[in-house]
Amino acid sequence: MNGVHELVLVHIDGKPAFYARIEKVAPDVKVDWWRVTLLILTIPRQVYTWILQQGQIDGEPFTMGGTPIFLEKVPSPVAEEPMEPEPAPAPETAAGQRGEGGKVVSLQDRRKKE
Repeated sequence: MNGVHELVLVHIDGKPAFYARIEKVAPDVKVDWWRVTLLILTIPRQVYTWILQQGQIDGEPFTMGGTPIFLEKVPSPVAEEPMEPEPAPAPETAAGQRGEGGKVVSLQDRRKKE
């Protein structure tokens, strides 16, 4: 199912045409139809609002003015892994260095040197 903030590849006339992000899905005045706002990822970027049925949002083919169109969900290339808590930072030493060997430099001190 394609939903808000999903990335889709829009196919027009059987060919990949452009990528878009679904920005908003709101009910239309017609029962079982939705107003789908798409951020078209082109230069310059554009915003379209199409009135679609749920199946069309999810990838079923449809036509606009006789031209075949369908939306294909683009899966994220980043594998979702369970979030692990970050380890606590090492305590600072008296010399202003962390136990890991990194040095903490104040921005205020840095400006004075320049």
